[in-house]
Amino acid sequence: MEIQERIEYLKDEINKSNYKYYVEENPYLSDFEYDKMFAELKELETKFPMFKTPDSPTLRVGSISEKFLPHKHKYRLYSLDNTYNEEELKLWYERVCKEYEQELELVCELKIDGLAIALTYENGLFKLGVTRGDGVTGEDITPNLKTIKAVPLKLFAPKNLEVRGEIYMPKTSFEKLNQKALETGEKVFANPRNAASGSLRQLDSTITAQRDLSMFTYTGIFEDPIDNKEIKTHYEGMQKLTKLGFKVNPNIRLVKNIQGAIDYCKEWETKRFDLDYATDGVVIKVNNIAIQKDLGYTARAPKWATAFKFPPEEAATKLLDIELNTGKTGIVTPVAVLEPVHLAGSVVSRASLHNFDEIKRLDVRIGDTVLIKKAAEIIPKVIKVIRNAQNHQDLPIYQAPTRCPACNSELIERENEVGLYCSNPKCPQVVCAKIEYWASKEAMDIDYVGPALIKQLYDKKFISNPIDLYKLTIEDLMQLDLVKEKSASNIYNSIQNSKQRPLNRIITALGIRHVGKETADILVGEFPSFDALKSATLEDLCNIEGIGDIIAKSVYEFFRDEENLKLIDELIALGINPQAEERTKTNKLEGKTFVLTGTLSSMTRDEASDLIKSHGGKTSSSVSKKTSYVVAGENPGSKLDKAQNLGVIILTENDFLEMIK
Repeated sequence: MEIQERIEYLKDEINKSNYKYYVEENPYLSDFEYDKMFAELKELETKFPMFKTPDSPTLRVGSISEKFLPHKHKYRLYSLDNTYNEEELKLWYERVCKEYEQELELVCELKIDGLAIALTYENGLFKLGVTRGDGVTGEDITPNLKTIKAVPLKLFAPKNLEVRGEIYMPKTSFEKLNQKALETGEKVFANPRNAASGSLRQLDSTITAQRDLSMFTYTGIFEDPIDNKEIKTHYEGMQKLTKLGFKVNPNIRLVKNIQGAIDYCKEWETKRFDLDYATDGVVIKVNNIAIQKDLGYTARAPKWATAFKFPPEEAATKLLDIELNTGKTGIVTPVAVLEPVHLAGSVVSRASLHNFDEIKRLDVRIGDTVLIKKAAEIIPKVIKVIRNAQNHQDLPIYQAPTRCPACNSELIERENEVGLYCSNPKCPQVVCAKIEYWASKEAMDIDYVGPALIKQLYDKKFISNPIDLYKLTIEDLMQLDLVKEKSASNIYNSIQNSKQRPLNRIITALGIRHVGKETADILVGEFPSFDALKSATLEDLCNIEGIGDIIAKSVYEFFRDEENLKLIDELIALGINPQAEERTKTNKLEGKTFVLTGTLSSMTRDEASDLIKSHGGKTSSSVSKKTSYVVAGENPGSKLDKAQNLGVIILTENDFLEMIK
């Protein structure tokens, strides 16, 4: 095969794999095959740059722009008029149907809370991506959009068209991004929409590439006369976009009349909380394209569409206190203590205040009546003070602390970071938080070792760092309150068993700044032992794909700190010195998606997930029609019921182990 033909083959296979994985959620290549092809393509394009084309998947890595240039839209982007209840929806429908003296079919789509963009394709290749802007002019952010794997760089047919889509950040990705920001003292995002917008408008698109953005396409403007002749309805147009390679929301529904649309809105008012993306309503459109054209537009919105907005998930309550917590990095985080209030299906008594800058911005005072909401329908947060609910001005202004709430040491600020940090590395709360993190499910996964037990051990001076856990005896543990011989034995065995955890788990548990589970996996893939990590130069670390300069510097400094090196030497002396596992990858589970629920007896869920991936499979956190299998352990939750209702195959732990035998 000639070089150019090989490059074209690799591009097609990788683009097809991206479509299967990020659009259909049905993996086509194993991770090993994908990585191997991607590396080969990069190498060939470097050696033969004359064959590198705009549809190459290697362009998703990102670049740096000086600024975003304005671009006038070829076709104007309109806004939507809103409706807020059943009566308003019926009135809109009556106006639409009035001239036609018949009921009109409608299409219902979830309104994604993201950022609207317009994508231009010429002869099937992605040429231009522009923000909505004012609807007439937007900003050219093409390099950033190329990093998003749900945006096809090359269509399955050579079409000329413009598509409109909504860029969004999944809730799980939003939580991880904010958690990381809190741990490092950086600015947190208010909601997934702000996170998506901020990520999409980075001048350095390599940052956008790291932010796990996605896109749902919601309409297309076809320029081929044959397409326009064949596509008579909006629903047919959406099906056509799916066949071309675009990600269309799977919950789109064609209904006969307005009652069908009302039923759809009622159904999703609560079901939306189970989704991994934020929605704030439903978009309802007349299905027939000829009637759409006939109805036309007002000055700002189409007459043939409306947005039904869900009731806001907000509640007012009294702020009783502001509690201060010192975390494992030493950062002090304020938490609102509230009069319990019902919000989005649960009772909320505590909410995030993010940091002291946010308290100052909102002018929150203890005793205020505050409005809270669930960010991305998950995390309760204070969003404003209701000033007319009480005499706000008579309440004392909240003063940020100057001393650590745990040890009374001075609080300090770090350069270029938002947040206050305890200056005492031996702060009891910092030490205990580090030990808690070491024992957590994400890290060493030590059963029976929780906050209460750790505090007792620390108070009795049995432990002062995570390593001391491995020096405990059963007799030590029996000196704790309410711990008898059997419990002590269980705790001891669980601690000792954790010595067998793989290197990536230990790297995660060490709590290196900016390094979580995913980064630890990347590091261990390059440096398979403690010795290799100690020897890594700053340049070595910076050159790893997925490791930025900040992370590289943090890792480099960690493995040159005498205290940290001493801790690692102690680990090794205690028999904890694993090498990165060389797992033999197979394609046994290729194309299969698994959901894990309940407690497994022979492994943790993370270990089962790693095992599935090593055999070419994929795991998901939610059950859908696309789920291949649900692996059910002891005490499975609602996922098992959903799997039974959808007819998804359910495996016991033994069935699963037999499958990969």
